[in-house]
Amino acid sequence: MIDEQRSNPFLVLAVVLAAEVMDLLDATVIAIAGPSVRADLGGGTAFLQWLAAGYTLAFAVGLVTGGRLGDIFGRRRMFLLGAAGFTLMSLLCAVAPGPAWLVACRVLQGLSGAVLIPQGLGLIKAAFPPERVGAAFAAFGPVMGLSAVCGPILAGVLVDADLFGTGWRMIFLINVPVGLAALLGAVLVLPRTAEQDRSLRLDLPGTALLGGALLLLVFPLVQGRELGWPWWCWAALAASAPVLWLFGRYERRRVRAGRTPLVEPSLLAKRRFNAGLVVGLIFFAGVMGLSLILSVYLQIGLGYGPLRAGLTQAPWAFGTALGAIAAQGLTARFGGRRVLVGGTGVVAFGVCWLFFGPSLGVLLPALLVLGIGMGASMAPYFDIVLAAVDPHEVGSASGTLTAAQQVGGAIGVAVLGTAYFSWESLDGVLWLELGLLAVAGVLCFLLPARARDVSEEGSAVPVAVAG
Repeated sequence: MIDEQRSNPFLVLAVVLAAEVMDLLDATVIAIAGPSVRADLGGGTAFLQWLAAGYTLAFAVGLVTGGRLGDIFGRRRMFLLGAAGFTLMSLLCAVAPGPAWLVACRVLQGLSGAVLIPQGLGLIKAAFPPERVGAAFAAFGPVMGLSAVCGPILAGVLVDADLFGTGWRMIFLINVPVGLAALLGAVLVLPRTAEQDRSLRLDLPGTALLGGALLLLVFPLVQGRELGWPWWCWAALAASAPVLWLFGRYERRRVRAGRTPLVEPSLLAKRRFNAGLVVGLIFFAGVMGLSLILSVYLQIGLGYGPLRAGLTQAPWAFGTALGAIAAQGLTARFGGRRVLVGGTGVVAFGVCWLFFGPSLGVLLPALLVLGIGMGASMAPYFDIVLAAVDPHEVGSASGTLTAAQQVGGAIGVAVLGTAYFSWESLDGVLWLELGLLAVAGVLCFLLPARARDVSEEGSAVPVAVAG
C-alpha cells in the first residue's frame, strides 16, 4: 500500500476529481432524463421534482456531518465509504422498478455524496506541499466546468441511444464503472493521513432537527398540489419554523456545554453573514429550480427529445464557465459585491430575454447570457460572505454556506416546479424567477464590499470551487 509520504499528489488529485465529476454529472443529468424516467415508470409531476430535490436535500443535510466524519475517522476511510455507497446507489437507481424505489435510492445517493465530497479537499491539502495546493485547487474549475457543460449533453446522448435497451437507466449505470475505478484508485493512491480526532462527537440530534425542519418545508411544497393541499400540508409548513428555532436553541446549548455544534450559533448573530446566507438560498433556489423547469418545458412543452434538450441548454453551462473566468479580473478591479450585484442583473436580463419566445434564436443566446451572469455571481459569492465572519468561524461558515446552496436548490425545485405544474405556463415561472433575483440583488448590498484573503483549511477558495 502506498503511504502518505510516497503518494503521487497528481494521482490523488485525479482520484478526487473523478469522484467530483461523478457527483456533478449525476446531479445534472437527471434534469434532462427526468421526463423519460417518468414516461417509463409513471408517477405524477411531484415525482420529477423529487428526483432532483430528494438528492440535493439529502446532500445538503448530510454535508456538514460528512465533513465531521472525515475529521473523526479519517478522510481516506470516509472517501472509500462514500464512493462505495454512491456506486451501489447508482446501480440500484438503474434497476429501479418504480418511482418510490428510485426516489429512495436518490436520497441515499445524496447522503453518500455528502460523505464522499467533503473529504476530497482535505486529501488534496494533505497530498500537496503548501506552495502547490493553490495550483491543485485551480484544476477544479476547468474540470467541473467541462462536466457541467457535458452533463446535459451526455444525458441526452445516453437516453436517445437506448444502449442495450436500457434507455434512461444508462445515466446511472455509467456511474458503476466510474465509481469502481475511483474506488480502486482510492485504495491504491490516497494517503493514510493521521488527521483523526476521536474526541470529536457527531451532532446527530442537531442533524435530525435540521433535517426535520427542511423536510417539513420541502415535502408539502412538492406534494401539496397533487394531493389537493390537505390541512396537514399547511400544518407541516407552519411547523418548519418552530423546529428550525429548536435547532438554533439546541446548538446554543451545545456550545455552552463545550461540545462542537453542527453550526456555530455566533454566525447567526452576524447580520452580514445572515444576509449572505439568504442571498445564497434565494439565488440558488432560482437558478437550480429554473434549470429543472426548462428541461421539462423543452421536452414536455415543446416536444424536444432528450438530446436536443441537452444541447439547447449547453450554452447555459458554457456561459457559466465564461462568467466565472471573467469575474476574476472584474472582482479585483471593482470588488466582489459589485460583481455579485452585476452578475445577478445579467441573470435577470437573460431571464427577461426568455419572454420573447421558444425559438432557438431566443433560447440559445438568452441561456448563454443567463449562464454568464450566473458564473459571474457565483465566483465571488463565498469569499464576500466569508469576509463577514471571524477567522475561527470560517470552517463552520463555509460548510453552512455550501449546505445552504444545496437547500436553496431543493426549495427552488419544489417552489418553481409547483408553480409551473399549477399554472402550466413558463412565463409565470419567469416572473417568479425575476422576483427572487430582485430580492437577492437588494440583499447583496448588505454584504461586505470586498473579500479578505483567507487561505487556511476550510477557506473560501476550496469551498467556492466545491460549490
